[in-house]
Amino acid sequence: VGCDRSKNLVDICGEKHFQAFVCDALSVPMRSGSCDACISVAVIHHFSTAERRLATIRELARLLRPGGMALIYVWAMEQEYKNQKSKYLKEKNGSKGKEKEVNTGTTQRLLTDQVPGSSSQDSACSDQLINDLKDESCDGRAVGADSRLPIHTNRTSFQSQDVLVPWHLKGGTKKKEESVDTELVPADFKESQELIPVFHRYYHVFCEGELEAACRSLDCVRVQKSYYDQGNWCVILEKL
Repeated sequence: VGCDRSKNLVDICGEKHFQAFVCDALSVPMRSGSCDACISVAVIHHFSTAERRLATIRELARLLRPGGMALIYVWAMEQEYKNQKSKYLKEKNGSKGKEKEVNTGTTQRLLTDQVPGSSSQDSACSDQLINDLKDESCDGRAVGADSRLPIHTNRTSFQSQDVLVPWHLKGGTKKKEESVDTELVPADFKESQELIPVFHRYYHVFCEGELEAACRSLDCVRVQKSYYDQGNWCVILEKL
């Protein structure tokens, strides 16, 4: 059984005859102890406080039966680890001759690099304020409550643990009430010279040991394994 915040992605699961429903990772509408195993991939790093991230792990543990296992993947601050660059850093813009597309059922969103020549966006900071950011970064510098979040340049190393990652919308139409940035698309796109919206997704990228420490703070689970995999920190938990 799958669940996701995105109705469009859940609809795709339904079209493929999989069981899935829309829900929030902080409150999954399933009975406690009803799952033999749970998988959480690329979810927890979207929560903006340590309290919410821990609550998400606790919710996973609640779903597990005693002896049940959970696998968690989160994006790593360390995209170069033990002198090896992650696949994320290696896949530079245009290296495969075309952009990657993710079909959401109603639109095609591009997980692309920054558009060439848009250096102003590379160094720009978002006007969005995250008032409850209280975590500390890897080097101990606190992220203040009034901090403006930097916009990450795709396919580069992370300069901050708390960032906004651009999502370029292809072929989408922007409603008047939507407040999003726009930018000029590359000349080789079919929609050449047209302005398209750019959305920003919040990420908290995890330092080495951070995910494992959060898991170990819970009395109801045991960390069976903690490891690094292609730019992600990963933990396997067992429900006690």
